[in-house]
Parts: sequence; structure tokens; C-alpha cells
Amino acid sequence: MSSTSKAIGLLTGSPEEAPIFRYLAGVRWGVLGSALALTVIGLATINSASSELAIDYLPRQLLRIAIGLSVFVIAFSVDHQLLTKFSLPIYLVSLGFLVAVLLIGSEAGGARSWLRIGAAQFQPSDFARLATVLFLARYLAGVNRRYMNKRQILVVCLMIGVPMTLVALEPDWGGAAMFVPLALGMVLVTGVRWRVLVAGALALAVLAVGVWNFATLDYQRERVKTFLSPNSDPLDAGYQLRQSKIAVGSGQFTGRGYMQGTQSQLRFLPARHTDFIFAVLAEEWGFVGVAIVLGLFAAYVLNGVTVATRARDRTGILLVVGLLSGIAFHVLYNTAMVVGLLPITGIPLPFLSYGGSFLLFSFAATGLILGVDFRRYVNR
Repeated sequence: MSSTSKAIGLLTGSPEEAPIFRYLAGVRWGVLGSALALTVIGLATINSASSELAIDYLPRQLLRIAIGLSVFVIAFSVDHQLLTKFSLPIYLVSLGFLVAVLLIGSEAGGARSWLRIGAAQFQPSDFARLATVLFLARYLAGVNRRYMNKRQILVVCLMIGVPMTLVALEPDWGGAAMFVPLALGMVLVTGVRWRVLVAGALALAVLAVGVWNFATLDYQRERVKTFLSPNSDPLDAGYQLRQSKIAVGSGQFTGRGYMQGTQSQLRFLPARHTDFIFAVLAEEWGFVGVAIVLGLFAAYVLNGVTVATRARDRTGILLVVGLLSGIAFHVLYNTAMVVGLLPITGIPLPFLSYGGSFLLFSFAATGLILGVDFRRYVNR
């Protein structure tokens, strides 16, 4: 029986296959449960962080969550193997959007990274990351050797290099860098020699030096200098990081209480409902709240790892690993950035930060991950 007929049997509960509910019960729903819990916490924190702003961001975020849940249902319903078959045109369309951003995109935060369609706008780099994961999963699933050879590694570098370059030209260096962890996770699962990883790390270091000397703008240099010396300009370039550290530290063990944080309620902390929402959470709920949120992210990733380990097809394994790597790195970078361990850049926190494009990416990734788990009964 073909994969398509098996899927139809699952959905209809035909005699040839067990009823769909038996298989749905076996899906690792902890992935979705963690995502929904984080989304609810994010809503409450956005409401607190934006309470003193002129715009009420809560209704807007509720609408985006509703759209995100619809995206989740669609991503869960579509067979990932069907998506990867069309991954090349999807990838090319995503590159087209990135080119369009450079030509007619909207500028925000010093980068031309948004594309407006009618009354709506979105960030094509998030769609490009999803398309790149699908394309890489299809390509790497066909690698039938223990270690990737040089040609295969070069092809992977080209696959991620093109969208990375287009995003970097916006210029959005943080968004461009986010392509690396998702590709690295997939390459490690496929198989790569350690000396290739060392050579790749050295090449990235050389590239970083070249970018710093010839391609960075003044505000990007200031962000790095502020990271290295936070107190060098506390009222200008270092202000965001300084206020973020104050917010995190003042939360102590149990926090100041909901909507009682001085940094957010008195408007000392910029970008508090977007990239620095974690600082608001830490100030209001302290170590306890931070531990709960990080525990939910850990539950999301660990449940996702279980999905990858029990997937029956190589494409599904690679797809889950790529998506999990991207989301996990977002969490690691954002939380480290908020406490001053990494330079400040526009990296949102999954499911918590206010915004639409990355929220849709996160829900789409969740749907694809659970779709792989459901179809382990089909794609054997």
C-alpha cells in the first residue's frame, strides 16, 4: 500500500488501517503543550510590557496567535514528504521575497527587512529559513554515506549561503546568522568529519573579521563595542543592555509581581515587548518565572528530540532536527543577549516576543514536527 493510501486510511479510519484517533493519541503532544503554555505567558507579559504604551499590543498579538494556530493545523495536516518534493520551488520563492525586500522593503531598526503586502507586513527571512530547512532535508536525506564528501558540503554551504547573503545585505546580521545553527544540526546528523567542522569554524572566524572590517555599519559596531564594554556609553549605545541587566537583577527570586516592574512600567527598558520581553518576565516573576519558562522550552526541545529519534524516515528526522536547532538557538541567543553574554541583535524569543513573522514560523515548525511524529505510522 502506498504512503498516500495509508494516509487516507488513517484519516478515514478504513478497515485496512487503525482509526486515526489511536495514532493521534500516540503523537508527542508535549511539543504543542509547551508551545501553547509559552504563548499564554507571552501574552500576559506583552500586556504588562505594553500597558504604558499608546498602542494596545494585546489584541494584535491575539490575532497573530489565531493565525499561527491556523498555520499549525495546515503544517500538521500536510505530509512533510510532499512538502520536501516541492522544496526547490518553495526555496526559490523565498529567495524572490528576499530580493524584493532589498528593492521595495520597509526599513525598521536600521535594516530594510520587512515586506509590505497591502495592510500587512512580514519578514521574509523567517519564511526563507523554513524553506531552507525543507530544501536541506530533501537534499541531505539522499546522502547515503557515513560522512559527507566535499561536494556535498559545498552544496549545503551554497544552499544556506545564498539566503544568508541576501539577509545580510538588508543588513540584518542577526537574521543571517540564524541560518547557521539549523544547517549545522542537520549536517551533524547526516555525518561530517571533525576536521571539516574545525575548518568551517576557522572559515567563519576569518569571514567575521572581514565583515567587521569592511561590511559593518556604525550602529552594528556600537552594539559589539557595547557588549565588550557595557559601561563605556551607558546613556546611549549601552543604555538598552544596562536597563535590561537592572530589570533581570531586580527580579531576584520571586520577582516584583505582575505589572509591578519599574523598568517596564516606567518605560526605562526599550524594546520590552519584543526582543527584551525576557527581561520583563525576569523582573516581574524572578528566578521562579525564568525557571518555569526555560523548563517549558526544555520540554519543547526534549519532546521534539523524541519525535526525531522515533521518526521512520530520514527526511522527517532531518526536518525535525533542523527546526529544533533553529528554535533552540533563538532561545539561547535571546536569553544570553538579555543578560549581556552576547551582543544585542534583533533575535526574538520564540512564542513570547511580540511579532508576527517569527511567531508564524514557530507555529509552522511545531506543526511540521508533530506531523512527522504522526506520519511515522505512514512513512515507513
